[in-house]
Amino acid sequence: MSNNAQAPLRFTTQQAFASRLTLATLTGRPLRVSQIRPSSLTNPGLAPYEISLLRLLEAVTNGSTIEISYTGTILEYRPGLITGSAPGSGASGGVIRHEVAASCTRGVSYFLIPLCLLAPFSKAPMNVLFTGPGVITSATRAGDVSADTVRTAILPLYARFGISSNIELRILRRSNPGPRGKGGAGEVQLVFGHQVRLPTTLHLLNSGRIKRIRGVAYCTGVPASNNARMIEAARGVVNPMTADTYIFSDVSSAPFQPTRDQASRSVKTKVGIGFGLSLVAESSTGCLYSADVVSSPSGGIPPEDLGQQCAHQLLESVSAGGTVSSTAASTVLTLMAMSSEDVGRVQVSRDVIGGEQIIALGRDMKMFGLSGWGFREATDSSNDVVVSVVGKGVANISRKIT
Repeated sequence: MSNNAQAPLRFTTQQAFASRLTLATLTGRPLRVSQIRPSSLTNPGLAPYEISLLRLLEAVTNGSTIEISYTGTILEYRPGLITGSAPGSGASGGVIRHEVAASCTRGVSYFLIPLCLLAPFSKAPMNVLFTGPGVITSATRAGDVSADTVRTAILPLYARFGISSNIELRILRRSNPGPRGKGGAGEVQLVFGHQVRLPTTLHLLNSGRIKRIRGVAYCTGVPASNNARMIEAARGVVNPMTADTYIFSDVSSAPFQPTRDQASRSVKTKVGIGFGLSLVAESSTGCLYSADVVSSPSGGIPPEDLGQQCAHQLLESVSAGGTVSSTAASTVLTLMAMSSEDVGRVQVSRDVIGGEQIIALGRDMKMFGLSGWGFREATDSSNDVVVSVVGKGVANISRKIT
């Protein structure tokens, strides 16, 4: 629940922008971010994808206020109540349509991961359709994972917190980054219909052994043989680890988008052309490890190299240890902090917990009033760390106490 009488928490620079906005919305604490790219001569202030995220938060909440300075280098955000796709909140037919501009350089997972964290605490089910010329469903060079990885490696982890019903991520139209990493014209729909008052406490200390590997090879506007070549190269690397390996092949045509040539005549061109691979390894205890690769917009990388690169990334993620991969660590730790007032424990690799993103997340959680983390050595032979998080019990006020 928001409390607009509180003084805003103050942050500087655009680092961890999406994470801080998510924590502010979950805890109801206003924030003020200054010095957002102040030294940039061409594009100072908020980037187009950051403004798009603010519009998305405004659409799924009620009562949020957003103030941006004239130069765009200062933002003040006061969150409202998370309403989701409730009637009267801007949803049309129970669906919120969020259009992403062609100037967006981030993948759709940049919006999906924060939205999934907000959805369990929403007043009504969350049903958001991402559309527009800027939707990129593949992984990106900026570090965003593909929509397939969100569907197969992040969303299944919500079941460990008692959140598992009516959750679906539909990739309606695939797309890859276009020239200069912009555009794509994909289409993705997130349906998150399981709202809870409090997530359950997590205890995840046994990583188990890898029992299966699944994946999706996708290509848009290029020959389907690219998928077969990626799959064959990837299987050549991961098959010695487990024989239960299946990689699905998805071939789609490139979408057409209107543009204008030099003579100002309206024409349509193909966008979102490329190919990529997403792999997920599942252990005997349900732990998930993922890897993502995508072709460069300028081309020049053969599919065999991408397939081997993705497979080696997956093996590196597994060999790092722990029960949570770097892709899902921030999601798991945030849900643990929002769960019931009990001590949750998760075993994490030292490389993951020592990453810059996770360290910044821990500091931000402390500023937003959430509990700090406790650390101790793992009792097994691994070199992992057991992270203890005391849930804050920040309940969903829209859910009745049962």
